[in-house]
Amino acid sequence: MNKELMEALDMLEKEKDISKETLFDAIENSLLTACKNHFGKADNIKVEIDRDTCDFLCYAEKEVVEEVEDDCLQISLSDAKEISKKASLGDILHVEIKSKEFGRIATQNAKNVILQKIREEERSVIYNQYYEKEKDVVTGIVQRYIGKNISINLGKTDAILNENEQVRTESFRPTERIKVYILEVKNTPKGPRILVSRTHPELVKRLFETEVTEIKDGTVEIMSIAREAGSRTKMAVRSNNPNVDPVGACVGMNGARVNLIVEELRGEKIDIVNWDENPGNLIQNALSPAKIVAVFADPDEKTAKVVVPDYQLSLAIGKEGQNARLAARLTGYKIDIKSETQAKDALGFRYEDYEYDDYDEELYDGESYDEKEYTDEDYDTEAYDDVEAYNEEDEVSQEETEVE
Repeated sequence: MNKELMEALDMLEKEKDISKETLFDAIENSLLTACKNHFGKADNIKVEIDRDTCDFLCYAEKEVVEEVEDDCLQISLSDAKEISKKASLGDILHVEIKSKEFGRIATQNAKNVILQKIREEERSVIYNQYYEKEKDVVTGIVQRYIGKNISINLGKTDAILNENEQVRTESFRPTERIKVYILEVKNTPKGPRILVSRTHPELVKRLFETEVTEIKDGTVEIMSIAREAGSRTKMAVRSNNPNVDPVGACVGMNGARVNLIVEELRGEKIDIVNWDENPGNLIQNALSPAKIVAVFADPDEKTAKVVVPDYQLSLAIGKEGQNARLAARLTGYKIDIKSETQAKDALGFRYEDYEYDDYDEELYDGESYDEKEYTDEDYDTEAYDDVEAYNEEDEVSQEETEVE
């Protein structure tokens, strides 16, 4: 029996990651509970378990007296002599309790104590495991739809992808594997409750940390990120090594690295630009591929006025204002964009007050583009597609992207 118990404890420790010491404590508590149910009290009862052999001893500490008033706490001298010939009045004697004598109810209660302890420890282990992964990306399997929410199996437990954390353009099938960002891990009486997201900007950041070695080792840093889930993400990066091009490292050879992330995000466009400590240069980079004539930035007010050529106004603003909106989030500046003609006619101009209908009807369609600087000669009004963004002419060369 002891060998079987040891094997069972080994199996529980391996499968559920519950320490043997915790299981031994659970067994001791279950025996104390059984004694309390059998005798009515267990204040003077002790349980000892050998951790190596699983041999256990359950005994009651009883005082040797001439006349017994309480069977649970006292023992007569004659009975004590049968246990130990050296027993005398006033001694505390250890009287062994046979667990086989416990009734069915006491035994069932002891079993329930052990099972309850195992369940609690299993929940605690799962909570601690995923609490350490909070604010990180994990891979899960789509289980089923619960109303408009989705249940995602993470291995040892399930997570909930709420409706407001889902990308509207995405739909999943059961058994499909997806990557999710762990927003929060809560410890509840029913076990850990894990909330995940597919819309959080940190999801893109973590994916780049996984795919791009230079980001993982700290050579390239992601300084800022702005995202409209399912549509477009802008990300500003810088390099701590002058020999490493941060944009090229993130894009990869022929766009291999960025395309893996685009595929995981179901076609979401990703714009990668160079970070610059000069706010004017940063805003100019953030508004690419539009060509900028001038940038007037106020670091104290966190506002900037941008002048673009007349034919570039729609491109700078982007489809439904997306390009300008993401650039503002990326830089932290409130950006006012005006064309050269408007700049001459009016001194004050606020982007938020400008109606979209006033712009050219053929707005920039939001397709992806190459991150290099554009000139008048090589600018093409046809937007680039992410998969074709890095053609032979605009492709980052192997020497530029390869890390020594």
